[in-house]
Amino acid sequence: MANISMSELKKGLKIELDGVPYKIVEYQHVKPGKGAAFVRCKIKSFLNGKVIEKTFHAGDKCTTPDLQQKTMQFLYDDGELLQFMDNVTYEQIGLTYDQVGEAFDWIIDGMSVDMMFFNGNAITVEPPMIVELKIVDTPPNFKGDSQGGKKPATLESGAVVQIPFHILEGDVIRCDTRTGEYIEKVK
Repeated sequence: MANISMSELKKGLKIELDGVPYKIVEYQHVKPGKGAAFVRCKIKSFLNGKVIEKTFHAGDKCTTPDLQQKTMQFLYDDGELLQFMDNVTYEQIGLTYDQVGEAFDWIIDGMSVDMMFFNGNAITVEPPMIVELKIVDTPPNFKGDSQGGKKPATLESGAVVQIPFHILEGDVIRCDTRTGEYIEKVK
């Protein structure tokens, strides 16, 4: 585990504080008129998903967490746990809804996801950045709905996105899982 100094901090970096792995989601370098510079960060815990604010000063150090990432396949929801399978060893791992978090809105049975492990234990799941999902429910089009407006659409995974009026129920669309936005209709 390498030590990370204040000057090496940046958005997206994974760090460990007090035995908990975090990801830096916001970063601001502050140089006040008097006194030493410092870094104000918002960090998100991989264990429970909570975001906290942390200020780092010149002498503060944090470490690189022992994180591994494996590609796993989502199998099914058994009511208590979400079951995933390692594509190499065929070992099954169950995660709670809290551990999976918002990623659950974007995954369907059979989809490959990246599972994060901390000290050998599965802690969270990241869906692919771009997913192709079928629309299962959206309001019908009406004459005159062509001025570039948007309407809500429920996808087969359960996520709700805003789509253009010309897209219909049953169409397959591409979405960005980081922003939750519609990208394009799949031909």
